[in-house]
Amino acid sequence: MLEWDPGRPARLAAIVCHPHPRYGGTMHNKVVFRAAKAAVDVAAPTLRFNFRGVGLSQGKFEDGVGERDDARAALDYLANRFPTLPLCMMGFSFGSVVGLAVGAEDDRVKCLVGMGLPVKSSDFSFLRGVRKPKLIVQGTQDEFGPLPELEEVYSLLAEPKQLHLVKDTDHFFAGKLPELQSTIQKFLREILDGTK
Repeated sequence: MLEWDPGRPARLAAIVCHPHPRYGGTMHNKVVFRAAKAAVDVAAPTLRFNFRGVGLSQGKFEDGVGERDDARAALDYLANRFPTLPLCMMGFSFGSVVGLAVGAEDDRVKCLVGMGLPVKSSDFSFLRGVRKPKLIVQGTQDEFGPLPELEEVYSLLAEPKQLHLVKDTDHFFAGKLPELQSTIQKFLREILDGTK
């Protein structure tokens, strides 16, 4: 689902990857929707899509390997549709594992946004040495990304990087979705203004 306002000049395009398909994750997840809305609000055409086997998408779950191919295909689509725009890759939970890995290795992607990183069960070492601007947004009560483990991962990331902790909320940013959205908007504006 591509969302944008063709009446506003775009300087960036974005993709948002959704949480784990095996646990009900789809492009219609509230966190994914808010991340996409943040990008659209700064005039960035934004693509939300379902991984293989989710909703009307063909195929079946492939433990993150096939889903990385899906994210690459989404990048190709967006790059072809908006060939002059830099790209931002965003992902929530499982989508952060997939999206950030793909975005880290693709030169068309200029910045990365991870939300609710499941550091308890996933390896984010692929982000070490990545010098693209990075924003990590995490709830302080995230049961899949506890703060000690998250801070250890974050400490190993290369600059430029930002960590925004959303107080008193869980993995799904319950009751704090407006803060999540405004944090992403601010980061994207900084990217567009060249201050990040």
